Order: sequence, then structure tokens, then C-alpha cells
Amino acid sequence: RFLIKGGLAGAAVYVAYDQGLLGSGTEGAEALRKAQETLPPAIQEWTDYLGWEVRAAQLPSTPKIDFSLSASWNKGVHTVMSALSVAPTRACEYTVEGWKYVKDLVK
Repeated sequence: RFLIKGGLAGAAVYVAYDQGLLGSGTEGAEALRKAQETLPPAIQEWTDYLGWEVRAAQLPSTPKIDFSLSASWNKGVHTVMSALSVAPTRACEYTVEGWKYVKDLVK
């Protein structure tokens, strides 16, 4: 079981890499454009093969994805740097609170 799951995970990572999903933003946008062009004909081919009747109006439209990887990355960097900048102050505050707690226990 573990080998099958590992093989499937490895294959998924390989396909994602091969299609350009793990590359730059332009490669990811190109892969999304290819998927949007390829999926409707593929779905139509499978429905014809299975004998299902699917009209184009029944298929949902592809969602519009407005996600900026660089903006998310920058927000994460700002959050980490903000936390690191207040870390010494917070460490001093927690140390003072800890000493007060220990003094109260000793009394």
C-alpha cells in the first residue's frame, strides 16, 4: 500500500512538474490556459464514449482564479519579519512575567 501511494504521489509531482505547474508564474498561467482549452473537448469526448448526452449549457464555466503567488509570498515574508522584529521585546516581557510568577510561587 505504501509503495502504491508513494508511486501515485511521485507520479502526481512529476506530471505537475512536467506541465509547468511548479515553475514560474508565467509557466503556471500557460498550464492553466492549456487546461482551460483542453478540458471541455476531453469531457465531450468521454461523454460521447459513455453515451451520455451533455449539453454545453449544462457544464459549469471554468472558475476565474485571481491568485497572485508573489503577493502571497510577500505577505508571508512581511509577517515573518514583523514577528522577528518584535521577538526581543516579547522575550523580555515573557521573561519578566516568568520571574514574577516564580517569585509568587516562592513566597
